[in-house]
Amino acid sequence: MVDVRTEPVDGTTAQDLAHVRAEDGTAVLWWLGQAGFAFRVGGFTGIIDPYLSDRLTKKYRDTAKAHGRLMPAPIAPEDVHDLDVVLCSHAHSDHMDADTLPVLARTNPRCEFMVPAAEVQRALDMGLSRDRLRPVNAGDSACLADLVTVHVLPAAHEALKTDADGNHHFISYVLALGDLVLFHSGDCVPYDGLEEALRCFSPDVALLPVNGRDDRRRALNIIGNFTFDEAADLCLACGIPVMVGHHFGMFAVNTVPREELERKVAALPDALTCLLPDVGRRFVVRKHVP
Repeated sequence: MVDVRTEPVDGTTAQDLAHVRAEDGTAVLWWLGQAGFAFRVGGFTGIIDPYLSDRLTKKYRDTAKAHGRLMPAPIAPEDVHDLDVVLCSHAHSDHMDADTLPVLARTNPRCEFMVPAAEVQRALDMGLSRDRLRPVNAGDSACLADLVTVHVLPAAHEALKTDADGNHHFISYVLALGDLVLFHSGDCVPYDGLEEALRCFSPDVALLPVNGRDDRRRALNIIGNFTFDEAADLCLACGIPVMVGHHFGMFAVNTVPREELERKVAALPDALTCLLPDVGRRFVVRKHVP
């Protein structure tokens, strides 16, 4: 059985992240916007896909209204300290941000950066040092601490893509945090073999994008993700009891109304609990093991 409760952060997200400690048997998560999450288990702190700058506004100056942030970053990268690992699912700027990662590297000298092996050069080009990188590919596993093991799966954004050496450009992470298992899909759509791979890990919580995809966005070179219904169906098929939907509310050109998501959440069967995150609140997750 998995219990998830939400709580307001104490002060700013930076203050909360600095002071909240996960009790034994629990994990604490903070949504950072888009696909970004910070997590803590025991004394270990990690961040997944942090987009904490306004890089895309600068990149797309002519369409800044469409690509500018609709929500401010809840924390500045220079205010993040005592970080152990950053996990990046792929090289798009809102997941592997060249204005965020080098700052995290400077302020967290012990921190490792786990990136797709296919994107090592991109990480080096943004100023990360090779000795801080931990390249991974689908099928890899890594023990990062006593309570933290990472397993890597392929992701399809909107298709599986590999380099000449067979390294996947898009990856997902299964995080074994003590007895609790989290799945962060990165940017992904359903693909053959995903359900079977997930069932091997029996995730308790799935962190899944729900902004969907369509021809209008493809015409703008915006590659899509699960729809809400596809994300929920994946959880139900794999017996995942808790889903956290994300990847909405950041860019006007690539979002889905929260009100629409809330209507879909209300219509779900009892077998699946879905939570929509808010910046300024944290999740406290506990798994009860018989």
